[in-house]
Amino acid sequence: MILYIHGFAGSGLGTKAKRVREYFTEAAFAPSLPYVPDLAMDTLIQIAEQAKRLEEPLYLVGSSLGGFFALYLAERFDLKAVLINPALRPWETLAAHTGEGTNYYDGARFEWTSGHVESLKKYRTRLSRPEKILLMLQSGDEVLDYRVALEELQGAQTILEEGGDHAFQGFEKHLPAISEFFGQRKSHPLKQTFGYTKKQRQV
Repeated sequence: MILYIHGFAGSGLGTKAKRVREYFTEAAFAPSLPYVPDLAMDTLIQIAEQAKRLEEPLYLVGSSLGGFFALYLAERFDLKAVLINPALRPWETLAAHTGEGTNYYDGARFEWTSGHVESLKKYRTRLSRPEKILLMLQSGDEVLDYRVALEELQGAQTILEEGGDHAFQGFEKHLPAISEFFGQRKSHPLKQTFGYTKKQRQV
């Protein structure tokens, strides 16, 4: 199963999530996660643990804050992960966004607090298996300095493109490379177990 993890104030119904589902079809799962980091991570850990119990292959694709979460899961469960313009220091980059936030997909409002920012620190992890990571960066990222990811994820297979933006322009053209990186894929009923509705407040 390919698990797509969206970013801050994003949705499992966003553009990249849609492209992943279209390409990998029944093998892809892109849940909309709670905006509270601990709740989002709890959901992701449950998915990973269930896949492990069932001995089903699980592969991760994470964008921005979702890339930060994906790296934590990859290290904890020994999984392959694709990180797209990952926010590797979100307790720094998201500190300026405290207050009322708005979901980019459906406009739902949520309260982003200093406590939420602080809670992200517990998911910091160091890369120990660079061969498990495919890092995708665009130098034109207007939100994050791509050089941070290059420094912290040395040894990872890397796609670095000049220009672009934080959303990673042209993401869909790299889907065959992502598929090759993951290798064999399987779909599993646990896809239907951890869904969230569009109207629920999300990361």
